Amino acid sequence: MEIKEAQNKVDQWIKSTGVRYFNELTNMTILTEEVGELARIMARKYGEQSFKESDEKYNMADEMADILWVLICLANQTGVDLDEALLKNIQKKSIRDENRHKNNPKLKS
Repeated sequence: MEIKEAQNKVDQWIKSTGVRYFNELTNMTILTEEVGELARIMARKYGEQSFKESDEKYNMADEMADILWVLICLANQTGVDLDEALLKNIQKKSIRDENRHKNNPKLKS
């Protein structure tokens, strides 16, 4: 699925099932909450924290999808074309970081 298609699908769902978008500030707060839920899983799976019984309900893929969903909502609300934004961001990083990572001794194995 292209990002543009995902933006359209989310918009259609909001209009048909979700009644309306939450306001931008609410969605920003929800995005932060969702990132926190992913961080919780990452800290337990890849970090030094141990899982608790209450962590069993969390699914990493689902949390990532929740983050993407809310990010798409924010893009739709603020008129951001994520396809275009991502392409521009890749171009920016390609120019800015052309040699930066290759020359970083911390990244050499």
